[in-house]
Amino acid sequence: MATRPTGFDQTAQPAKRPAPFWHRLNTFFTFPLQSKPLMYSLILALSSMLFKVIFFLPDALGILIVEIGILLAASRYGFKITALGSRGIYNAEDYPAELDPDWKNLPWKLFAIVIAQSMVVGWLQSVSPTLGTLAWLAMCFLLPATQIVLVQTCSFVETLNPANAWNAVRTIGWPYLLLCVFLFLLSQGTFIALGLLLPLFKGWILLPIVNWVLIYFSWVMASLLGYAMYQNHQAFGIDLLPGAGLDDDKAPVDRRTSRQIEQDAIDAQVAQLVTAGDMTAAVALAYEEQRMRGDEVAAQRRYHRVLALADGKTATLLDHAQRYIPLLLRSGQSGEALKAFQTCRAKDAQFALQDAPTTLALAKAAWNTGDAKDALALLQGFDRRFKGHDAVPAAYELVARVLLQGLNRADMALRVLATLESRHPDTEAARETRWLLRNHVPQGAVGG
Repeated sequence: MATRPTGFDQTAQPAKRPAPFWHRLNTFFTFPLQSKPLMYSLILALSSMLFKVIFFLPDALGILIVEIGILLAASRYGFKITALGSRGIYNAEDYPAELDPDWKNLPWKLFAIVIAQSMVVGWLQSVSPTLGTLAWLAMCFLLPATQIVLVQTCSFVETLNPANAWNAVRTIGWPYLLLCVFLFLLSQGTFIALGLLLPLFKGWILLPIVNWVLIYFSWVMASLLGYAMYQNHQAFGIDLLPGAGLDDDKAPVDRRTSRQIEQDAIDAQVAQLVTAGDMTAAVALAYEEQRMRGDEVAAQRRYHRVLALADGKTATLLDHAQRYIPLLLRSGQSGEALKAFQTCRAKDAQFALQDAPTTLALAKAAWNTGDAKDALALLQGFDRRFKGHDAVPAAYELVARVLLQGLNRADMALRVLATLESRHPDTEAARETRWLLRNHVPQGAVGG
């Protein structure tokens, strides 16, 4: 009998996991000393003297402007270190020349998130000093996890949700406490290094020295954070880049957790049943696992794949997808969520998600990958299916954007704008769509 493709690991081979980050400390301390980051950090540090060029401003204001520019540039490169490190790249020579567009705004998003969290902490402090202190400690504790979520999703809204940060903590497990300790020690090491160096120098050279030390330690911390994500890349659903990892990490050492070993064994058992043609038993086994572990992506993924292979299970597959796709989006695995949606559409061309925010989030994910067809398919009839929902104006805006930028159909986008203007004229989505189509609206037409 011919075998059927299963999508499962039938051999359940031990995963090749990287060494724990506390075994790699030298890697993080030496990363900023590689030729490219070292040259860039020196250029940024020496740029602090540019305040003398803007002589028409007071020195204090000139220094502030220059320092903000240096901070932004160093932060962007730090996020690049973390993002590429999470995908296993630790040789700066292998870095792409340009930043991913989604990374460029991460420093601003992190700043806005910290401000928003600080406002909540301040409000709680006014209500109760004890609550304020606990909230501040929680904010500090979750800050590394917040950065992990931000790097993985590039989304301000998803990162602002503390539940996503907590999921990142749970994914790393107890080593997260050790990660926080190392990051705290590195932050203190910055001030210790400055205390040792500053008495040795005087005059104009002090400012570049301070900047370089701050940049050095911030990039060490970024490298450490990226490696912590890389160490758990399977649990985070991160796809590694070619050549990822250090040489020692490529040794066939089984570093899986007990739960991962258990998952691999179940995958192998299900794959064996599918290969043998016993789909009833395969579905039953996968169903029981996902029933007991509703928030575990691996268990839900297994059940989804078995249902997709089984005959006569289309209705169950589509019903399960209503819970599985939102779980993938919450976990930052938008690419896999899109594949699940496409699988369901292949089974039933009329399949649609029943939740407005999930539908809009998946459509945005499709558009971000350049898939205009799926983005429009997801948003088809959105205003009728979710009549009166707050997400409707944003859906109109996304439809107009996809039509204009993805399909070059400005005429259809203008119709969407007209509908949006007539139904939701005072929304941010209407203003954004109006601006998007500013070069296509006839003079004196919609919006004046």
